[in-house]
Amino acid sequence: MTETVKLTCTTCGQANRVPRSRLADHPKCGNCGDALVTGQVIEFDTATHDKATRYDELPVLVNYWAPWCGPCRIMAPEFAKAAKQLTPLVRCGKLNTEDHPEISARAGIRGIPALILYQRGHEVARLSGARPAAEIESFVRANLSAPKEARFG
Repeated sequence: MTETVKLTCTTCGQANRVPRSRLADHPKCGNCGDALVTGQVIEFDTATHDKATRYDELPVLVNYWAPWCGPCRIMAPEFAKAAKQLTPLVRCGKLNTEDHPEISARAGIRGIPALILYQRGHEVARLSGARPAAEIESFVRANLSAPKEARFG
C-alpha cells in the first residue's frame, strides 16, 4: 500500500492526499489544480497558516517576518534558497506579522525574523534571527532527524 501525506492547498484551502513517492513530481490540488509542492516560499494568510501548520503531514517551516524589518529583508532570499533545497522534505512559507498580529501573538513570536518548524500540528523547533540558507537547511534537517521524544518533550 502506498503511503500518502495530507497537504493543504494554499490557494483554495482544500485538503489533498498525495503519495509520498510523488512529492517531488509537483503534485497539484484536486480541487483548483494549483501546485502543492513547488520549492517556492508560500505567502500564508491566517486560514492557510492554521490549516497547514495544524493538519499537514509534511513538515512546514514558517518564516515570521515584517516588511519594515531590515534583517527580515536580508534573510528573504536566503530563505527562498533554503526552500528550494528542502523540497520535497518540507514546505516553506512566510507570514507577515504586521498583517497577522494575532498569529504571531499566539505563536509567541518575540522578535523577527523567526523560523518555526511544525510537524503534524506540533512545533518541533524554532530559530530566531537572520540566517544564511545553509544554516536554515541544517536547522531543519537536524530537527527532523531528532528522535520523536526529543522533539516533542
